Amino acid sequence: MSVPGQPAAGWPPPSAEDPEYAGQLDLSEWPVMDGDTVAANPSTAEPEPLEQVNVADPLTIRLSIDDTMKLPVDSERARQDPPTVQIPAYPGQVPNQPATTQVPGQPATLRIPSPAEPRRYPPQRQEPPTESTGEPIGAEQETPDVAVPAPHGGGRQRVVIAALAVGLVGLGAAFGGTSLARLVGFGTAATTAAPATSDPTPQLRPATGGTAPTPDGVRSALAGPAGAPALGRLTGSVVDPATGHSLWEADSATPLTPASAGKLLASAAALLSLDPQSRFTTTVVAGAEPDTVIMVGGGDPTLSSLPVGKESVYPGAPHLDDLVAQVRAAAGGPVHKVLFDVSRYSGEQLAPGWDPRDVAGGSVAPISPLMLDGGRHDPDQSEPPRTATPAADAAKMLAKRLGADPGQVAATTAPTGAKVLGSVSSAPLADLVDNLLLISDNVLAEAVSREVAHSTGAPTTFAGGSQAVLAVLQRNNFDLTGVTMVDGSGLSTSDRVTAKLLSSILAVAAKPGGDDPRTAKLRPLLNGLPVAGGSGTLSDRYRDGSSSLGRGMVRAKTGTLSGVNTLAGVVLDADNHVLVFALMSNGSDTNTGRSALDAVAASLSGCGCH
Repeated sequence: MSVPGQPAAGWPPPSAEDPEYAGQLDLSEWPVMDGDTVAANPSTAEPEPLEQVNVADPLTIRLSIDDTMKLPVDSERARQDPPTVQIPAYPGQVPNQPATTQVPGQPATLRIPSPAEPRRYPPQRQEPPTESTGEPIGAEQETPDVAVPAPHGGGRQRVVIAALAVGLVGLGAAFGGTSLARLVGFGTAATTAAPATSDPTPQLRPATGGTAPTPDGVRSALAGPAGAPALGRLTGSVVDPATGHSLWEADSATPLTPASAGKLLASAAALLSLDPQSRFTTTVVAGAEPDTVIMVGGGDPTLSSLPVGKESVYPGAPHLDDLVAQVRAAAGGPVHKVLFDVSRYSGEQLAPGWDPRDVAGGSVAPISPLMLDGGRHDPDQSEPPRTATPAADAAKMLAKRLGADPGQVAATTAPTGAKVLGSVSSAPLADLVDNLLLISDNVLAEAVSREVAHSTGAPTTFAGGSQAVLAVLQRNNFDLTGVTMVDGSGLSTSDRVTAKLLSSILAVAAKPGGDDPRTAKLRPLLNGLPVAGGSGTLSDRYRDGSSSLGRGMVRAKTGTLSGVNTLAGVVLDADNHVLVFALMSNGSDTNTGRSALDAVAASLSGCGCH
């Protein structure tokens, strides 16, 4: 593995000229919602009664259509992916929410509990520590238990809403009426609904997701779609996570440009090496003069400039107004001057292989430990231009709201032991990973990569972050032969990753049983994977043609740059067996190549492959 300092020679610079998208989730073809019930078969007038099970899944997302909100497109250089729909994540420790699901043999219906009030992460407010450290604050608690999924229903139902509405943390989401968690071996017997105070214990058992696929079956299913000329150069890997066996390979050890699928590496390394409940903290400390304060960046790009109570593109983000209120209460007098400290990071703010035009184009901002709204000029817009000076802009906004002079904002280093006047923290790491994968946020991915470096004592630079990420993966026995990363987001044209590495990471995350200690840590990766035709960067794909078969059955991380299309995720086949796949297409047209790639993944959904 290597971390070069310059872009690969000869690579044509990607274009950032593609128009922005302003669409939102199209529900015109989706199942009808009646109250808190989503019907898979609208023609069925009277759904049969539903069995209920308890779900012991602290991080499972449960929401209604009313909870969705428009969020940005895939933030990559070409910005080719369609508009996304954010699924807000709810409190990290949700005790045993009841979930009702299909009774075998009956029409597939998923009942989603309606909350009494909006379920959002409250901004995390810390008690002022004795000194300013800028360290992420991590809660001392155990890794969340895996979800107890709903029982496997009779027949394979394509309920896109079900896949959208039930999160996949701990594999607690449903592909149609079928729980993916049950299929990979996590589950309990169905019971009647119990009070929310009950505490069922997950049981581990072998997967029961239908007849296992075979290499010959997968090869036959992919023979046509994988040979489409629109794919350009295709490499790929299909793995059965229940056995770990490879079912299909196409030059899977050949490194290619991953685009945003490279975010899986930084996300996996963070989950393997950091506390999933750790948070990144922005702090304000007293300056040397009585009327001066210093805003200290702690690596949280999600700090929101929006009013408290209004969500940004980052669910659960802390709010600047809360920080302002704390500082006013603790300062003991008016504040006339605001300085800022960005010493947590070092090095360049743009990675090798990045195009500076992408800042104005809205794909990324210069990477800094202090910024508001990921550097967006307008936090209400999905993909607005980003600022070239995120830290100074954040400090100026703080100055304005404190009544200080924004013209006096300047960089400094906070003195050791300075009095803390206020601090706010991000959502937990596991939820940041969920969000950055779902909307493919480049800035958030870089922040996560830097925190991996910081936790290991490596330089908090692009090189240090990517080296730390690869080192964590190597220590966890992932094969990095031929892998090169110069950033954490996959935005760089210098990045090289193999399909084998992408599929191996996801195969561990989707592995049934409890024999691999890496699996529980990597489960949250699956929660962030967009749903085909339903959420994130796949919300506007799998709508027609040969790919429509995969709608609601495929969950995958996208990757799009000029000439690059990547898709890596999980899919439920026709026999309700979970497969992991990674498909990398280089030298392909964005639109036709992407559609052809979707058709390959959809073909896995349509076959029993045995």
